[in-house]
Amino acid sequence: MKISEVVTTPLWIPYKEPFHWSEGVTHGAEVIMVEIHTDEGVTGYGESIATPSAEAVRAHLSLAADFCVGRNPFENARLIGEAYDALFGRQEACRAPKFVGKALAGLEMALWDVMGKAVDRPVHALLGGAVRDEVRYFGFPQGETAAEIAGEAARLAASGHEVIFLEVGRGDDLDAEVVARVRAAIGPDKRLRIDPSGRWHPVRASRMMRKLSRFDIEVVEQPIDAESVEALARVRAASPISIAADQGVIALGDAFDVCRLHAADLIVVGLHETGGLLRFCKVAHIAEAANVDICIHGLHETRITTVAASHVAAVTPNLDDGNQYMNNFLAWDIVSRPDLALQDGRLPVLDGPGLGFELNWEAVREAAEAWWKGADGGRRHARSRPLVRSPADLADPQHVDNDAPDRGSDGDDAPSSAADRPQRAPRD
Repeated sequence: MKISEVVTTPLWIPYKEPFHWSEGVTHGAEVIMVEIHTDEGVTGYGESIATPSAEAVRAHLSLAADFCVGRNPFENARLIGEAYDALFGRQEACRAPKFVGKALAGLEMALWDVMGKAVDRPVHALLGGAVRDEVRYFGFPQGETAAEIAGEAARLAASGHEVIFLEVGRGDDLDAEVVARVRAAIGPDKRLRIDPSGRWHPVRASRMMRKLSRFDIEVVEQPIDAESVEALARVRAASPISIAADQGVIALGDAFDVCRLHAADLIVVGLHETGGLLRFCKVAHIAEAANVDICIHGLHETRITTVAASHVAAVTPNLDDGNQYMNNFLAWDIVSRPDLALQDGRLPVLDGPGLGFELNWEAVREAAEAWWKGADGGRRHARSRPLVRSPADLADPQHVDNDAPDRGSDGDDAPSSAADRPQRAPRD
C-alpha cells in the first residue's frame, strides 16, 4: 500500500452560542480536514486546528505531505518524524513545537485511520489494546453571565456529570461570582474544577486560590502563564488546591520537567498539543512513571478529534475521569456516525475499523463553504495556485481533481478550491 495523495480542506463550523473564556469570545471551530488517499482505495481522515492561521497550517501540511506521497502509511512514525525534522528541526530558529503539533496532528491522525482500516481493526488495538470500556468527561457549562453558567452547570450535574469544569480568568469579581453560584447550583457532592488559562500571575493566583478554596475546588488548571515550569512548581507548592498543567506540556521534555519538578498534580494534554496519537501516548507514559494522571484536553474542534482522542484514552492506564468534551457547543458537526452524545458523562470505547467514524459529506461541504465566506459572509479573495478541491467536489471522497475549473453561481471565475482564498478566519 502506498499513499497516493494528501488533501487538505479548511472548514468552519459555528457554535450554537458564543463561547466565553479568558481569551475573549469564540464563535466556532476552524479546522483543516486532512485526507490521505492510497493506491488500494483506503482513505483516512484527520483534522488539524487552523489557528492562528489556516493559511500557515495548510502550507505546512502541504510541505509535510511531500514526505508521505509514494510511501507506506504504516511508516507513520518515520513519515511524521521526517516531516518534523525537515520543517522545524534542522534549524534552531525554526523550532516551534506548539505550532508543529497543531500543524501535523491531522496528518498523523489520518495515517492511523488508514492503518486501522487497512487491517480492519480499531486504532486502539494497534496502540496496544484498550484497558477500559468507556471514557468519562466533565460537564462544561458556558454562558456570558454567572447566572447563565450556573444554570447550565445545574443541568449538566443533573445529567450525570460528576465533574464540572469552569472557565475563569475573566476578572476577579466575576470569577468569584461564577464559582460561588455554580457551587450552589451543583451542590456539595459534585467535583468542581476551574481554568484561568494562564491569565493569573503568581501573586494573583495565590490570592484567588485562597479566596476560592472555600468552594471546595478540586483542581485549578494552568493558573499562570505556561512558559515557566519552575514558576508553576512554586505556585503548586503554596497552593491549597491541586494544580493541573495544561498549555505548558507540548513536547516530551515538558512532561518530564513537570513531573521532575513536581509542578502539577495532573497533566492536561491533547492530540493537537503533542502532534498526534503516538506522542500523546509517550507523554502519558512519562506521566505514568511519575504517578501523575493524564486528562484529555479539548480545543475548538470537530468530532474527528473527539473520536481520535477516544482511542488514546482507551489505552492510557493513568487516564483521568474528568476529560474535556466540546462537541456539544457545535451547532452541527461533520461526523455522522457514531453517535457521540454523552450518556451520564460517558462514551464507550469505539470498535470500528481505523478511527471508527463516518463523515457527513453534505455537512463537510457546508463547512467548507462557511470557511470560504468568513464571518462577514463576503467571498474570500482568490489565489493563483490551487491546493485542494473545491467545496463542490467534497461529496465524492475518492475523487480529487485540482485541475478542473470551479465557477461561482454568478458566472464569475471562482477560486478553484476552498484553500485558494486568504485564510482570514471568522474571528471573535
